[in-house]
Amino acid sequence: MALSFPLFRNELFASPRKLPALGIQLYMVKEDMAKDTPGTLKQLGAMGYTQIESYGGDKGMFWGMNNKDFQKLANGFGLTLVSSHYNDEPGGFEKQVEKAAEIGMKYLICPWKGPQKSIDNFKRFADEFNRNGEICKKHGMRFGYHPHDYPYKPVDGQLPIDILLANTDKDLVDFQMDYYYTVTEGQSPEEYIKKHPHRFKLCHMRDVLKQRLPKGSEEESACDLGQGIINYPHLLSTALNDGMKYFFVEQSRFYHETPLQSAKVNIDYLKRLQLG
Repeated sequence: MALSFPLFRNELFASPRKLPALGIQLYMVKEDMAKDTPGTLKQLGAMGYTQIESYGGDKGMFWGMNNKDFQKLANGFGLTLVSSHYNDEPGGFEKQVEKAAEIGMKYLICPWKGPQKSIDNFKRFADEFNRNGEICKKHGMRFGYHPHDYPYKPVDGQLPIDILLANTDKDLVDFQMDYYYTVTEGQSPEEYIKKHPHRFKLCHMRDVLKQRLPKGSEEESACDLGQGIINYPHLLSTALNDGMKYFFVEQSRFYHETPLQSAKVNIDYLKRLQLG
């Protein structure tokens, strides 16, 4: 008698769902990058990271190099510079966009506006983001905003994150979900991603220690992926379904690990991760 397995056939032959690429925000290893940029990038590439996100530190988003030299260095270790957080620099925002676009970067991201006393300030920020989005679009790039904890704290009876989502043009402005801050501020990442599909195109990933909740967004509640309460297999699957494309590890507090050791712990978790 021939045997068949109709209930299990798809499970046996289907490939487990994985993230399209594994990235890291270089702020996490900033001391190592400052001491030995090539050596640090080499280690990150050897770990299996393929995408990096920079930031506007003292040496700029290209770590004291010109844009093409930094791109060549990173590419040599199997790393693609996808995006960068930016600071105000001489020459203005558009000059930074031009340098980023010249080497094929996808995003420039505003990382910080700070807490505000009036919700009207966030409406003005939304107008600014729309203008920056137009500039990025002109150069073939996208503009993004990274919410920390304060956009999830009420101002004038409203959440600034809701104001920013409602008042920015979805064709010009994307958002970078920080799972840590969303969770520690008592909000649901899944609800935001589902309510605003294709708005959260990037993310930062670290975990939250259970024993530290509810403690607000204090940095000491952060831990490596898989060691806390965030259900990443489910949330990352939801994110992929609703348009998220870029996934960056960003741990901020280190216990028994150096930043690079933590980077290894986190990518090893992501390599094993099967999305729910």
